[in-house]
Amino acid sequence: MDEKIISLAAEKTTDKLQELLQTLKEEDLANLLQNQAVKGKAAGALLRGIFKGSPCSEEAGALRRHKIYACCIQLVESGDLQKEVASEIIGLLMLEAHNFPGSLLVEIASEFVDVIREGSLVNGKSLELLPIILTALATKKENLTYGKDELSGEECKKQLVNTLCSGRWDEQYVIQLTSIFKDVPLTAEEVEFVMEKVLKMFSQLNLQEIPPLVYQLLVLSSKGSRKKLLEGIIAFFNKLDKQHHEEQSGHELLDLVTVSSSELRHVEGTIILHMVFAMKLDWDLGRELLKLLKAGQQGDPSTNLCPFSIALLLSLTRIQRFEEQVFDFLKTLVVKSFKDLQLLQGSKFLQTLVPHKSCVSTMILEVVKNSVHSWDHVTQGLVELGFILMDSYGPKKIFEGKAFKTSSGLSQVPVQQACKLGANILLETFKIHEMIRQEILEQVLSKVVTKASAPIGHFLDLLSNIIMCAPLVLQSCSSKVTETFDYLSFLPLQTVQGLLKAVQPLLKVSMSMRDSLILVLRKAMFASQLDARKSAVAGFLLLLKNFKVLGSLSSSQCSQSIGVSQVLVDVHSRYNSVANETFCLEIMDSLRRCLGQQADVRLMLYEGFYDVLRRNSQLANSIMQILLSQLKQFYEPKPDLLPPLKLEACILTQEDKYFLQEPLVHLLCCVHHCLAWYKSRVVPLQEEEEEEEGFYQVLDDMLESITNRMIKSELEDFELDKSADFSQSTDIGIKNNICAHLVMGVCEVLIEYNFSISNFSKSKFEEVLSLFMCYKKLSDILKEKGGKGKTKMANKTTDSFLSMKFVSELLTALFRDSIQTHEESLSVLRSSNEFMRYAVSVALQKVQQLIETGHVSGPDGQNPDKIFQNLSDITRVLLWRYTSIPTSVEESGKKDKGKNISLLCLEGLQKIFSAVQHFYQPKIQQFLRALDVTDEGDEAEIGVTQRAAFQIRQFQRCLLNLLSSEEEDFNSKEALLLVTVLSSLSKLLEPSSPQFVQMLSWTSKICKENSREDASFCKSLMNLLFSLHVSYKSPVTLLRDLSQDIHGQLGDVDQDVEVEKTNHFAMVTLRTAAPTVCLLALSQAEKVLEEVDWLITKLKGQVSQEIIPEEASSQATPPNYPIEKAIIMQLGTLVTFFHELVQTALPSGSCVDILLKDLCKMYTILTALVKYYLQVCRSAGGIPKNMEKLVKLSGSHLTPLCYSFISYVQNKSKSLKSVGEKKKEKTADDATVMARVLRETKPIPNLIFAIEQYEKFLIHLSKKSKVNLMQHMKLSTSRDFKIKGNILDMILQEDEGDENEESTASEHGGQNKEPAKKKRKKEMKCLS
Repeated sequence: MDEKIISLAAEKTTDKLQELLQTLKEEDLANLLQNQAVKGKAAGALLRGIFKGSPCSEEAGALRRHKIYACCIQLVESGDLQKEVASEIIGLLMLEAHNFPGSLLVEIASEFVDVIREGSLVNGKSLELLPIILTALATKKENLTYGKDELSGEECKKQLVNTLCSGRWDEQYVIQLTSIFKDVPLTAEEVEFVMEKVLKMFSQLNLQEIPPLVYQLLVLSSKGSRKKLLEGIIAFFNKLDKQHHEEQSGHELLDLVTVSSSELRHVEGTIILHMVFAMKLDWDLGRELLKLLKAGQQGDPSTNLCPFSIALLLSLTRIQRFEEQVFDFLKTLVVKSFKDLQLLQGSKFLQTLVPHKSCVSTMILEVVKNSVHSWDHVTQGLVELGFILMDSYGPKKIFEGKAFKTSSGLSQVPVQQACKLGANILLETFKIHEMIRQEILEQVLSKVVTKASAPIGHFLDLLSNIIMCAPLVLQSCSSKVTETFDYLSFLPLQTVQGLLKAVQPLLKVSMSMRDSLILVLRKAMFASQLDARKSAVAGFLLLLKNFKVLGSLSSSQCSQSIGVSQVLVDVHSRYNSVANETFCLEIMDSLRRCLGQQADVRLMLYEGFYDVLRRNSQLANSIMQILLSQLKQFYEPKPDLLPPLKLEACILTQEDKYFLQEPLVHLLCCVHHCLAWYKSRVVPLQEEEEEEEGFYQVLDDMLESITNRMIKSELEDFELDKSADFSQSTDIGIKNNICAHLVMGVCEVLIEYNFSISNFSKSKFEEVLSLFMCYKKLSDILKEKGGKGKTKMANKTTDSFLSMKFVSELLTALFRDSIQTHEESLSVLRSSNEFMRYAVSVALQKVQQLIETGHVSGPDGQNPDKIFQNLSDITRVLLWRYTSIPTSVEESGKKDKGKNISLLCLEGLQKIFSAVQHFYQPKIQQFLRALDVTDEGDEAEIGVTQRAAFQIRQFQRCLLNLLSSEEEDFNSKEALLLVTVLSSLSKLLEPSSPQFVQMLSWTSKICKENSREDASFCKSLMNLLFSLHVSYKSPVTLLRDLSQDIHGQLGDVDQDVEVEKTNHFAMVTLRTAAPTVCLLALSQAEKVLEEVDWLITKLKGQVSQEIIPEEASSQATPPNYPIEKAIIMQLGTLVTFFHELVQTALPSGSCVDILLKDLCKMYTILTALVKYYLQVCRSAGGIPKNMEKLVKLSGSHLTPLCYSFISYVQNKSKSLKSVGEKKKEKTADDATVMARVLRETKPIPNLIFAIEQYEKFLIHLSKKSKVNLMQHMKLSTSRDFKIKGNILDMILQEDEGDENEESTASEHGGQNKEPAKKKRKKEMKCLS
């Protein structure tokens, strides 16, 4: 039968074929077809024949077609056929689909949809037909019956797509079903429907099936719904990441972990690749992604911003078109995130309203961590981002050659945190990805070399961290480092020191690198530039410190850890130490030659020797010999010759100019410290080697002899008596200055030397005092003569040569040593107030040096741990001295002039507290414990807050004592220092602790009950009050009270009005109210306005981000209600604050200026709030009642008063003008008066504009909310800005008449008025 059908089909006419088919039953035909297909015989030809003999024009033919079609679909779906046969059948069915009448297409499609929804597909092969059927259906124009309705083909297709998407899909066919839609013509609405359905299916699928599915969706997105797709994918992976994170952190759930980390990351990586590829072809998709993430920025960024979307963005940078946009976006994103964090941390008001979300920086570092799973497409973007952040936000200003470093925490501005994030990204990427290491290292090195003039501390730190984490790996890149060495002699000294310190671990691993460095340093030693020679010395000293010679003492006394690679070196230490010895002696040889060079080079050498000696004790002999031979050149050997040192030899004369040739004091200082170290560490270990002791005995005797002869010497012996010339303008004056500083320095070094060997002997202390008197005489002469010269040089104090360790020992001995046996000898020093004052002032100088440069001069000055130890000791003594002998007691008992010692101690404490918080944030607990002498027992339990509170109480007592004194006895400087100390310490209190609340109420009480006319004290105390208040709650009520006080003190704008005086704060007096308190209150109000503005922006962003569903709008309270309420409360209180101030008769100047600007800000923010309500207002809900109240308040209490305040300011300006004109003789006065008038009246138009904008939007809101908000508003004055020529002419003529009268009236001999007038016009032009 089958053959018969096939042969008939081959004929030209189909009549016989049709007849034959009509005789057969449909079941038989179906069975026949089935048998042929299963056997794999000519099923295709048979099917063609059947279709040829069943034309759609006849009803029977069409039904037969439908039956066969259904039968074929079942066949294909059963999976019994061979692949080729099934494909052939599907192909034929596809071709025939377009010939079907619409009604049959609807039926077939409906059957398909039912099968899919019931989940009875067997292998899904037949799904290939569905898009063809739907497409064919969409082309049918006639009305078709679908269910009970009559619809066109297009509408039928739409219904079918809807039905299909709203039904259940079998998970294994999701990808196939999705791919169907790319071949069907769909409207935007249908695409969105399909997208929603597929995105919902994500969570039910196996992770491995998602990448191909996403690929299909990306193809589909070319038809629309790009935003929906991107949102869906990002949200899905964001959720998955969070789940995964929780699973990993919760150990008890480990058996439930659904997916391995690497699998998840690989899937994410593949999807990112698919998406970037799609964006390459379809730029709209890339634009949509950027638009989506930028929009999310304003509202709640955590919805679309997550590690996955950031990784996607970083991959997108590989497409050139998007590269710049993406990096700019990420840059602003990072800084904005840090700024928001800073704003949140600084305000308790915001913390209660806005929960803290994860920061962008943690997300980016998460991306770095995830990129280990072969995300090569992301790493390049990460590296670029790291460098962009470091370049854009690196330190800009240099302070004495050193860029400012700050500890982590609030003290850091967001910009510094962004730079630090850049460095972290690079370091972490470097650790994870071997491929990219070379590139990172090359870039860092090139930045170090090329950016030599800018501060590059952040790059050097990064280089140091990179090398620390993998010194061995970097051996392969050693050529790059060696290349960098070639530039050493051209780089600034600071950079060279940082660079060599950073690469030092590499030098231990690579011999060749070390050799090439030594060659470079030797060349630099004889370079023409001074900096290059200094660099060479620095380099050699660093090498000496780090290559230990056999037999050196252990490095436990080292100041810095030597680095990871130390482990490696110690394996061969036997060989290394021997090799190191010859190597170090070679270097010593090179350094010996430096002693013939300039003072600066020698100075570096002397400063470095002590560290070398401590790290490499075997070099002691050669170092001591060098120092001894050098000292002998300037030492007078005859014991009875005065003075003992040849100062002339230290000074170089060139063309009648004098220069310091030998820094003798540094040499002596170095001798003293090396000798002391040698005696304490090396001598005890070498009893048997007597002959080695020679040099140290010689040095001891020399120092002893210098001491004795210095005491005997008079100033005349140095030719430095009072009659000598010390002016900086003459050559001889400069020479005398150099000599005087040398003598003073020598005295200081000898004071330290004698004190350290004294063992508390009375005679030694007398010598110390005599040396000090010599120092004092000279310093007094210099002060006296320098004061006359009034040059900057003379007023600048030179750094003391006492070491910080000695200063702490000396202070402890002077103030805290109560051992009986020391009593008599110490009384020698204690009898001199001058000496004690000197000791404290040196401590102050050291702390100041630490604050400015980050280190101190003298031995161990670069070692943070030792500095911290000394700081703690000094603080303990100063604290005891200040609290036990108050300034008032000391002042009544003192006869000599000079600064009060207790006051100096307090100044020292103030500096130390700020320095410790700046440089030693992590060690604060330890620092406070060191100050507490009382408790030795259970120290561990006491936290920072309790310890800080204990110290605060001591200073509070001192301040209360001060305030209880009479006004004329009030020491304003001490009070200021005390308040500064209290502010520093209060930062250590936990804002939620009772101690903090106590501190706040105490400060508030002081401000309320004490009145002092001292403006600076008032300012610092008020500042403290505000800073505490902000951390506890919003300061608006405090501002309102202050404004009432200011109004009461200064009186009203309208002189006839008597103002009732409120007395909330006694601190506000007639003298302090303006400008001091007024300006403080205004700046605080500005901060509050900034916070409110930030909140409104956040709310607006959230509104534009989400389309609120209908049922949410009908809820009683909207989700943002608490924030809205808080904003309205803040603004309401601020309106009352400004209400008081605009009625106050403020003196013209900065107060009026800033008040006008702040009012302008106030109205701008009110306008922003009105605009927000315009966005969210639905006519049904209207606007909240409290918003209506706020508008009413602003209309009744603020706007009318603003206009009267403007009139007040303008009247004041007119009166000032007339005053200016009366003083026409003094042109300069005239100009300043005019300048002030201009400055004060400039903000007025801005304020009027802001008020009018506010009213304009209120009118819009009234219309939208059906609430008349304008009923409380007084109509503004109509201002017509048209220039009326005739009136202008009249006024100008009047002015001219006035001027003529004036010029005749005031006859100044031959003085011409014209130039003065011109000058004024010019100045006005400049100002405007």
